[in-house]
Amino acid sequence: MDTQTLIYLFVGASFALYIGIALWSRAGSTKEFYVAGGGVNPVVNGMATAADWMSAASFISMAGLIAFLGYDGSVYLMGWTGGYVMLALLLAPYLRKFGQFTVPDFIGTRYYSKTARVVAVICLIFISFTYIAGQMRGVGIVFSRFLDVDITMGVIIGMGIVFVYAVLGGMKGITYTQVAQYCVLIFAYMVPAFFLSFMLTGNPIPQIGLGSQVNDGSGLYVLQKLNLVLTDLGFGEYTDGSKSMIDVFCITLALMVGTAGLPHVIVRFFTVPKASDARKSAGWALIFIALLYTTAPAVGAFARLNFIDTVNETSYSEAPGWFKNWERNDLIAFQDKNGDGVMQVRSGDPFEGAPAFAEGTGPSGERLVTNAPVADSENEVYLDRDIMVLANPEIGNLPGWVIALVAAGGLAAALSTAAGLLLVISSSVSHDLLKSTFKPDISEKGELLAARLAATAAIVVAGYLGIYPPGWVAQVVAFAFGLAAASLFPAIFMGIFSKRMNKEGAIAGMVTGLAFTFGYIFYFKLANPAANVADNWLFGISPEGIGVVGMVLNFAVAIAVSKMTASPPVEIRKLVDSIRVPRGAGDAHAH
Repeated sequence: MDTQTLIYLFVGASFALYIGIALWSRAGSTKEFYVAGGGVNPVVNGMATAADWMSAASFISMAGLIAFLGYDGSVYLMGWTGGYVMLALLLAPYLRKFGQFTVPDFIGTRYYSKTARVVAVICLIFISFTYIAGQMRGVGIVFSRFLDVDITMGVIIGMGIVFVYAVLGGMKGITYTQVAQYCVLIFAYMVPAFFLSFMLTGNPIPQIGLGSQVNDGSGLYVLQKLNLVLTDLGFGEYTDGSKSMIDVFCITLALMVGTAGLPHVIVRFFTVPKASDARKSAGWALIFIALLYTTAPAVGAFARLNFIDTVNETSYSEAPGWFKNWERNDLIAFQDKNGDGVMQVRSGDPFEGAPAFAEGTGPSGERLVTNAPVADSENEVYLDRDIMVLANPEIGNLPGWVIALVAAGGLAAALSTAAGLLLVISSSVSHDLLKSTFKPDISEKGELLAARLAATAAIVVAGYLGIYPPGWVAQVVAFAFGLAAASLFPAIFMGIFSKRMNKEGAIAGMVTGLAFTFGYIFYFKLANPAANVADNWLFGISPEGIGVVGMVLNFAVAIAVSKMTASPPVEIRKLVDSIRVPRGAGDAHAH
């Protein structure tokens, strides 16, 4: 059976599974739609949380980032993993004990203010749409490459699948679908990693393979060989970093705190029966996530070695089939600067910007690009980092069923996170804006209908952003974490641990953190990208790490404003006590 048929079979079977689960777990009440009825087992919730968290960015992009950033890419591993530890220890059990449906629900009730609730909804929708546009675009790219349809059709198919299980099943349908998606994506990630590790080092465990000798008789370890190959071609050493210490610290912390403030992740902890189960499910999620995250550095290193081995100094006319397949999808390009028909991989960009392809082909049969070449770089090959994981099985010449498996895994990762984000948006609109703010007398049936309509509208908007991604979305999608760190995290943290924090302080802090962080990112990434160099950054902190400064400003403004305004009412201070004190604990007494 050929590879394309296998891809249709694997992807079709996984979609049939998701739709079947959605029909089986159709939500019949608002509680089932918002929090899956609140009775999800911690292990099941941990697996669903892992799928919710491991988006197209984790499955498709992270290993590619590590492959090209080397040591600097470790910030993503430390930040995203550390964020889960912070979430498990500081937030999850307390939020579950609070016992509401959404993050704005917590902020609105804790700060006894409809204004605070609305500000939280605005922050949440802004963060979620920023994040979801990238997911839908990822769905379109995977479809276009593996199912041989254009990106628009790919996004529309993805919208249809998400519509079925998000709108019908709500959180209940999404929870059990995400369990299936986790199984698909982790299997799809690990199998090619086992193959590649065994082929390169003779050890099938990728985590061990990364620290083993390459089985080419050179006696070099994988990272030693990678350093040698890269420096020979003019790159820096793979194991050396280029970022300053303060920037590495701030990016890592922004990713950590941003993870702990992402609304679609937090809401998963509202679905378990009690607070202790929230902590258990966070622990299980860490284990499930660690399987992929500890494998990603090995996948990145193997992919970089394989790519250079198979492409560098190879004649374009003899280029492997996968190279030309991805070239047809606009994600790889070859610009023959010296006219020898041979592809040279070197440091630097081959030409300015992303490839703009013209009609016709060059002397060697390559697609012509119209971009101006970068004169001071000998590099002739453009590669979109996002394809490293998807192309890895083809680069390593693995069997067709492994390639089909990776296609199904990439779609599972993108769809699972998209569904979680869509549910958060629809819940905020129907529950926080409609039920809790503007139309409190709405019936449960009416609220459920409004939630489904809001989810449908959110899918349409997300699909549109996936088909026609505006430049600002592509530029800031990676910064959703910084925005979450600067806006929602301080309000949630102080809502749990400070009885003195009042509504005026929380609102002022959220607005300050969001406005500062967005303004900084907007200036350096969109308004004046030429100025985006270390010399111009505030305290040497890049836009990727500026969410930390936004968070500090949020805390400072919130504390200052709260001290100048009235204390929260007595019942709110009692509420904070009840969230933090374990159920059944008696009053403290002297011995």
